[in-house]
Amino acid sequence: MTRELILRAPEPFAANSPVAPGVVPHPLPTHLAVILDGNRRWADRLGLPAAEGYRAGGRNVHALLSWCEEAGIPFVTLWPLSTENLGRDAGELHDLLAVIADVFDELAASRRWRLNVIGDLTKLPPATAERIGAAQRRTAHTRGLDVNIAVAYSGRLDVLHAIRSLIEEHVAAGTVDQLLAQLSPELIESRLYTAGQPEPDLVIRTSGEQRLSNFMLWQTAFSEFYFTPTCWPDFGRDDFEQAIAAYGKRARRFGK
Repeated sequence: MTRELILRAPEPFAANSPVAPGVVPHPLPTHLAVILDGNRRWADRLGLPAAEGYRAGGRNVHALLSWCEEAGIPFVTLWPLSTENLGRDAGELHDLLAVIADVFDELAASRRWRLNVIGDLTKLPPATAERIGAAQRRTAHTRGLDVNIAVAYSGRLDVLHAIRSLIEEHVAAGTVDQLLAQLSPELIESRLYTAGQPEPDLVIRTSGEQRLSNFMLWQTAFSEFYFTPTCWPDFGRDDFEQAIAAYGKRARRFGK
């Protein structure tokens, strides 16, 4: 049995917060993506095992989603596990997967947000994949934020999966020539894990790293990026507000 998480209570917004309800001096992102980085570094700094860092990071997810909900950000993507992370030490990976499954269960139990798994669950242990899939199914009709949780996710494999699904469909139908004539960015986007959703307006990466690390390579072509030295378990309301305020001051040009 996995160790139960005690979710971190969200801190309330100050009355003059740039993202407090009714206070919107700058544009807000419609879709916020967060690379949840720095759990191990946080644990190392405190002399704790990596598992404690993962648990601390897991407790912070509920608070972030609550802030997004209060601010009126309707789409959120969280990335706790890449395909590359699957190569970690077996014991450490077991602890991380246990925390991720616990987070899915607890978010589903809150009945506040609609969960969507993006990534290849076939790469996970069957019991873990089933828990995650079951949590997603329990929220299928929930009204609230659309929350993507990227598990065993790779930006490259996301695009590959989209293109492969188109090819397989048209090969089976004998319409490959039609596919070649109609292939477009929009058609590929319709087969990505995030099909039907707006692309991320803002990507936050915690822990001080300043790279994408194979995250949503297609969807973030015109996203704004915000890098903070704060490790994910310490990411608080002030950090969130600073990121949103910084985004609101930027002039987005979408490559023009």
